Amino acid sequence: MDHLLTRLSESLKLAKTQEELVRPLLEMLGQITRLESTYLTTIDFEQALQHVLYARNTQDMQVPEGLTVPWNDTLCKRALAEDRMCTTNVHEHWADSQAAQALGIRTYVSAPVRMSDGTVYGTLCAASANDASLPSETEVVLQLFAQLIGYHVEREQLLELLKARNSLLTQLAMTDPLTQLPNRTAVIDELQRMLARAQRSQETVLVSFVDLDGFKQINDVHGHATGDRLLCKLAERLQRSLRGGDMVARIGGDEFVVITPGPAPSDALAQALHAVEARLRDASVCEVTLDDGSPLHYPGASVGLVHVTGLATVDEAFHLADMAMYADKERRRKLGIAPPHRMRVLPTS
Repeated sequence: MDHLLTRLSESLKLAKTQEELVRPLLEMLGQITRLESTYLTTIDFEQALQHVLYARNTQDMQVPEGLTVPWNDTLCKRALAEDRMCTTNVHEHWADSQAAQALGIRTYVSAPVRMSDGTVYGTLCAASANDASLPSETEVVLQLFAQLIGYHVEREQLLELLKARNSLLTQLAMTDPLTQLPNRTAVIDELQRMLARAQRSQETVLVSFVDLDGFKQINDVHGHATGDRLLCKLAERLQRSLRGGDMVARIGGDEFVVITPGPAPSDALAQALHAVEARLRDASVCEVTLDDGSPLHYPGASVGLVHVTGLATVDEAFHLADMAMYADKERRRKLGIAPPHRMRVLPTS
C-alpha cells in the first residue's frame, strides 16, 4: 500500500490533463484488482448512452476506447442502482445482462465518478472474464481513484469556464456594444501591429477617419433610436466595404476609423488611396427607417484619409487622419453638399 501511495502522489504531481491522471490510475487499479480491463466512462443521461473514455486491457478481454453503448443495459447502471461496487459472480447475479454475456464478464467492479454537487460524471470500472478474488482494499482504492478523477474533471471544467469567461470579457473590452465593431482600444492595438509590419516591409498604412456630419441634428430631430440605427447601418456598410487585412472600428459617438495595409510610396499608393476613399464614401451613403416607417436618406460622411509609414506613431497617424477629415468636412461645406439638418425624408412608395 505504501508503494501505491508513492506512485499515486507522483501521478498527482505530474498530471496536467485528465488523461495524464487517468491512465496511471487505470494501471494501478489493474495491478491492485488483478483484473484484465480497467476503464473510465462518461455517461450522457439525456441520450442514455455510456462512452468509454480511457481503457487499459492486459489480457484477452478488450474494452475498446471510444466504445459507446446504451446506458440502460450496462453493468454500471445496475451497479449504480444497487449501490454495489464489487461483483465476483456476474454470470449469476446479472444473468440477463447482454453486455456481460457479450464480453464474457464474470468479475466486475465499478464506482461512480461524481462532481461536488453529487451529479454523476461517469464510472471507474474494472472487469475480467475470470473468476477473481478481490483484495480487501479494492473498494477503498476504487472510491479514492473515482474521487480524484471527479476533482480533476471539475477543476478542468472550472478552468475551461474561466478561460471562456476571460475570453468573453476580453472580447467585450475590445468591442463597441452598439455596432459590435472593434472599439478604440482594439483598433489602436491593430494599428500598432500594422505600423510595425510596415516598418519591416518599407510599406505604408492607410488611416481613414469617417465622421457623420450633423449627427447631433439627427438625434435632436428624429430621436436617438434613429441615430443608433444610422450608426449600425453605417457600421454594417463599412464592414462590407473592407478588404483582406482591413479593420473598421467605432472610436467615438459618430466617428469611425478604417485602417488598411498600403503599398510602399509609389504610383500604386495613389491608386490605393483613391480606391479606399471611393469605397468609404460609397459605404457612408445609406438610408435608415424612421419610427413612422418612412426612409431617411443620409448623403454621406466626411472622410479623412492619409498614408503613414512604419515610423509614425498611433497618435501621429490619428492626428493626421483627423486633420484630413476636418479638411474634407470644410470642403464639403463649401461645395454645398447637403448637411444632415437639410436631409430629405423620402416618400414611401
